[in-house]
Amino acid sequence: MTEPSHARQTALHSRHVALSASLTDFAGWQMPLRYGSELEEHRAVRTSAGLFDLSHMGEIEVVGAQAGELLDHAVVSRVSPIAVGKAKYTLLCREDGGILDDLIVYRLAETQYLVVANAANTDVVLDALRERADGFAADVVDQRESWALVAVQGPQASAILSALTDADLTELKYYAILRTDVAGRPALVARTGYTGEDGFEVFSDPADAPAVWDALVEAGAPHGLVPAGLACRDSLRLEAAMPLYGNELDTSTTPYAAGLGRVVNLERPEDFVGRAALTRAADETVGRVRVGLRAEGRRAPRTGYTVLDPGTGREVGRVTSGALSPTLGHPIAMAYVDHGLAEVGTRLDVDVRGTRLNAEVVPLPFYRRAR
Repeated sequence: MTEPSHARQTALHSRHVALSASLTDFAGWQMPLRYGSELEEHRAVRTSAGLFDLSHMGEIEVVGAQAGELLDHAVVSRVSPIAVGKAKYTLLCREDGGILDDLIVYRLAETQYLVVANAANTDVVLDALRERADGFAADVVDQRESWALVAVQGPQASAILSALTDADLTELKYYAILRTDVAGRPALVARTGYTGEDGFEVFSDPADAPAVWDALVEAGAPHGLVPAGLACRDSLRLEAAMPLYGNELDTSTTPYAAGLGRVVNLERPEDFVGRAALTRAADETVGRVRVGLRAEGRRAPRTGYTVLDPGTGREVGRVTSGALSPTLGHPIAMAYVDHGLAEVGTRLDVDVRGTRLNAEVVPLPFYRRAR
């Protein structure tokens, strides 16, 4: 007998049950893993649209006269210069440069920012921001109970969402956010996502989320929209080479090893947490770096598999994410490998349960949508 889950349920749980979704406990939440075929859900996002429940993500508001200055101090990017209605991808690091989480920060007003953290790390981010707020005229507010979050992603996303709002979505640029109504409900609409496709994330009051979900399902039906679960979200973000915390990112990894050195701003005058360590790291040769691998055959390198030097058999790295790419039709993986073996075109092996799989270092991302 299956033990009952004690994980939290999102405001859309009844919708997932009605759709006979396969549910899984993830970061303390009971979330839809798939509604039927994760392969069909993946392909729908690449060719038409998919609808995701992302209400497990962690919303934190930073408000006050020095909200921007606090965030500048807390994260590795300079956040305060972004305009109202814009967003920025950044990293929260420890003093030693290890990554605590990757974040999207939206500027909602002159003195109001919305920070969206990974579900499993929300408490970590909340604690770090509150600790780093000392001395700043700003408050860090846990808003997880205030927001539900859904995402409509795919080439038809704009057409679907445009039918439910008066906002001109053609004017909403990538990494921008606006306040509007969706299906007659107050919402924040951001042109962001985690799939490598065009798309939108819609924040609403949890009480309004079922109505917003139902309206998107109805409006999306003629466009081929399908509900999509966490399984296909993972394969979509892998094709787009978007790192996942716990796989590609953790406290033992610096932004430079992760290939995210562009996010770190060392040129700004003000100090920030981790600056000294990251300044040193920027000038050092990284031991292992994140790369993309294309493997031969049909077997996929999986998380944790060992990467080997084909000449010596020596361990030179480890796979962090891998799958048989539904879009590309061959196995792909992200891995951390020795710096000297990270050049595109380098031949490596992956130990797949005792069998060596030939692989080649390839550029990231694996998939880039046509524009």
